Amino acid sequence: MTPRHHRLRYLLAGGFHGLAWTEWGPEDGAPVVCVHGVTRTGRDFDVLAAALAERGRRVLCPDLPGRGASDRLPDPMLYIPPSYVVALAHLLARLDGEVDWVGTSLGGICGMMVAAGANHPLRRLVLNDIGSRVPAEAAARIAAYVKLPLAFEDLGALEAHLRVVHAPFGPLTDAEWRHLAETSARRLPDGRLGMHYDPAIAVPFEQAATGPVDLALVWSRVALPTLVLRGAESDILDEETAAEMAMRPGVRLETLPGIGHAPALTDPDQIARVLRFLEARG
Repeated sequence: MTPRHHRLRYLLAGGFHGLAWTEWGPEDGAPVVCVHGVTRTGRDFDVLAAALAERGRRVLCPDLPGRGASDRLPDPMLYIPPSYVVALAHLLARLDGEVDWVGTSLGGICGMMVAAGANHPLRRLVLNDIGSRVPAEAAARIAAYVKLPLAFEDLGALEAHLRVVHAPFGPLTDAEWRHLAETSARRLPDGRLGMHYDPAIAVPFEQAATGPVDLALVWSRVALPTLVLRGAESDILDEETAAEMAMRPGVRLETLPGIGHAPALTDPDQIARVLRFLEARG
């Protein structure tokens, strides 16, 4: 199955910028928007998107601003979730109807922010290893590797880096690691390879106060069927926070053994869990 590639223009902070996305499945299918984590791209969802498309779903996997094929932003301090939601809202406006949302980490934060808004279009929400609170130590770990200045001699070296940084993704195959590397690379002026994202995404992390990330107020306003996927070894979504979230009616918690932050959603069992939830009635 061959994906389609699209772009739109969105208005943010007095200027227009390009948002790119990869699209799968029939154009008249019920839409699913899949949003990636902080240093990733929409291509992380290729396997899940293909599975959803086979079920007749239209799947849109955007690159968040400053990542992948989307434009970089002129002010580093714009690299924050509210800006991403502005960009994603333009995509939702094009769909103009009910949408299911699958969000990994940062993509889940964006999903919660959309779902917390009045008259939002979301029907069902999948939160992939993100919740109402991120412990300070985990937030610091993410900030540390986002800030690394990275350049690699070849794709193999970049892949080796990803295998270390993203080891908590779980037991990926060699082909899956290579796919992550291929969709993470960009050519630098000196001929070496760098990561696909704007290094300036690290600036807001440097300016942020140390401590846990409290999303409880946003989560308190989310009232729709929600699947919370948690890696059993995750430091981002701890067991206590996940259990508290699961006490709310309409919230289903499923914990994946042997995985940290975040489940890659390429494993057949993980994909089946998402499909069952999105296809459930009621």
